Amino acid sequence: MAETTSDGRDRGMLRRMTWAAALGEGLDGFDLGIIAVVLPLITQELGMSPAWSGLVAASTLIGIFFGSPVVGWLSDRIGRRTLFTIDIACFVVLGLLQAVVTEPWQLFVVRFLLGVAVGAEYSLGSSLLSEFAPSVGRGRRVAGMLVTWYVGYLISVVVAYAMVDLFGASWRWVLATSVVPALICVVARLGLPESPRWLMGRGRVDEARAVADRYLGGEAYFREEEVEGEHGRVTAGGVRKLFAPGMRGRTIFVCVFFAANVAPYFAIFTFAPEVFTALGVTNEAASTILANTIAAIGAVVGMLTIERVGRRTQLITPYWIMAVALLIVGLWSSAPAGVVVACFAAFAFFNALQGNLTAVYPVEVFPTELRSTGVGVSVAFSRIGAASGTFLLPIGIESLGIGPCMLIAAGICLVGGAVSQVMAPETTGLSLTRTVRLNPGTGGRRTATA
Repeated sequence: MAETTSDGRDRGMLRRMTWAAALGEGLDGFDLGIIAVVLPLITQELGMSPAWSGLVAASTLIGIFFGSPVVGWLSDRIGRRTLFTIDIACFVVLGLLQAVVTEPWQLFVVRFLLGVAVGAEYSLGSSLLSEFAPSVGRGRRVAGMLVTWYVGYLISVVVAYAMVDLFGASWRWVLATSVVPALICVVARLGLPESPRWLMGRGRVDEARAVADRYLGGEAYFREEEVEGEHGRVTAGGVRKLFAPGMRGRTIFVCVFFAANVAPYFAIFTFAPEVFTALGVTNEAASTILANTIAAIGAVVGMLTIERVGRRTQLITPYWIMAVALLIVGLWSSAPAGVVVACFAAFAFFNALQGNLTAVYPVEVFPTELRSTGVGVSVAFSRIGAASGTFLLPIGIESLGIGPCMLIAAGICLVGGAVSQVMAPETTGLSLTRTVRLNPGTGGRRTATA
């Protein structure tokens, strides 16, 4: 029997929807994190050059660049639900294929395709969950997806080190462990309903109301969340509309802040063992696990405070703190190991605390007919920076040294902070119908037609 609240919401379905989206995000973190530990082993066994090592590390990020906008566009056209299940099933097949590659180019291709699936996950999960979640607490619920990302990343690092150091497992078996959470996620997604907001936008009013009546509290949900405003909003245009007047500002905002959050993180933590070694930290395994543990804690703190602190404050303040931490490492690369680890811990904590907004802001500033496409484009843009940093970092450490690389990362944080200070709207507690009218560039103080 369904577990319903006093207002008629199916609490069990909302909980399963939340976990189905969150588990996919956690799987993404797991897959992206595990490569950081075994990449040196892969490089040695397959005889990869620094360039090939960087390409393999960046392959998933490159795949995300293509997968996120393409699947996001498809999701806005044909719906969220079917793609939400198909995508996660691809993880199972591709995860197994990693165990049988014999050449660097083969691993690059498989992980590129995994990146396409990861990119699809970014576009689908947050869009579908946000369109079901009530306005009150929506930020915390969507931010929880990023918590599972960091937890998945941390678990993958611990599992990888345990399998390699304690059991002597091959890197092939380590990479193939991603199949286990993928199978769990497939089961969690079977039978989930379609988004009522998307159905309303397509003019399928009866279907939208049927979903709302069964799971979301019926007419009260339509009234409180202002879902009627979605009716018949689907129009042609796709990606082009994201750069049209009235939409261009929000597209620029989410692309820049997203890129500035993830580019330093992926570059540093994909090569965390090499970074810590270059800075004179002898126990890179313990330092990598510690830094990722602190990142997971930061994500949890961000999830718990997002509705109290507000979106703007939680986005802007961490940029300045991260910039200072990286400046210290960049200007004092001979600092004691304790100082280096403390700076990276501060960076990891505030990057993760802020990182929750990469799931929340895009779904709140783009309208339903462009939501998945907008999320996809912002993710793709962010991965240009992340993939470039991941590819260039090992080359930069070898040619420039670790100090200048950290100064460049600090500069990226400063750019993100400046843009967010000017453009971030305050969307806390507002329905999606209202948040899409806020005009980035005014701090949410005035509205524009969306």
